[in-house]
Amino acid sequence: MTDLNQINPVIKNAGEAGLIIEFGDSLDATINRAVHLFDRFLTDASIDGITDTVPTLRSVLVRFDPLKISHDKLQQLLLQKIHAVDWAEASLAQDFTRWRVPVCYGGEHGDDIDEVAVLLNSTVEQVIAEHCEAIQKVLTLGFAPGFFYLGLLPEHWNLPRLKTVKPHVPAGSVSVAVSQTVVTSTPIPTGWRTIGRTPFNNFDLTADPPVKIVAGDEIVFYSIDNAEFIRLSHAAEHGENIIEPATVVDVS
Repeated sequence: MTDLNQINPVIKNAGEAGLIIEFGDSLDATINRAVHLFDRFLTDASIDGITDTVPTLRSVLVRFDPLKISHDKLQQLLLQKIHAVDWAEASLAQDFTRWRVPVCYGGEHGDDIDEVAVLLNSTVEQVIAEHCEAIQKVLTLGFAPGFFYLGLLPEHWNLPRLKTVKPHVPAGSVSVAVSQTVVTSTPIPTGWRTIGRTPFNNFDLTADPPVKIVAGDEIVFYSIDNAEFIRLSHAAEHGENIIEPATVVDVS
């Protein structure tokens, strides 16, 4: 685990209208926490000229309008913001939502779960129980609309990706690799091992905002059977909300 006091953010160019603030060069829970704090910090600061911020696993992309603020001026301003804050202070913490999300594990929805159990020297039942016990943070969104990366799972979940890419997994697929979980919101190819599927979809263009679960939130999965999966899928298709917040959590 990285000591938050040792984080030294670095600003890099990202074209004529973007800057990247890197908080570290590896995937680390403390670095990722700092990323989300800084992203919220910028949102609250409402700096004129910034059009968008995008938190990633270890950095924040800042998009800006060069007609409203110059590259050099924004970089100076961001440096002031970075160095004015002690990222170890709990008072900087922001509230995020912890969501309870249903998953139908195994079978047609999770055809790699048996292999995952073998790799973990465990049983399928133990894999499901451990995956549901974990409180997993949304590290970032990306790759596809509504797609989110969760982690970090215990070290023994540091499983390799598949040797070949699956050409297709459906929306809602829950897959694992490299001590992380990913959840799809659209059909995609994947090289991760799929252990289940949720009837919840995190991308809805008719909703405002179109994404419900955001970076910095936390997820607790709970297991459902196929009959409940079908029932909740139908409910979701008719516009019903099928996930609920467990608690509001503090990131400190």
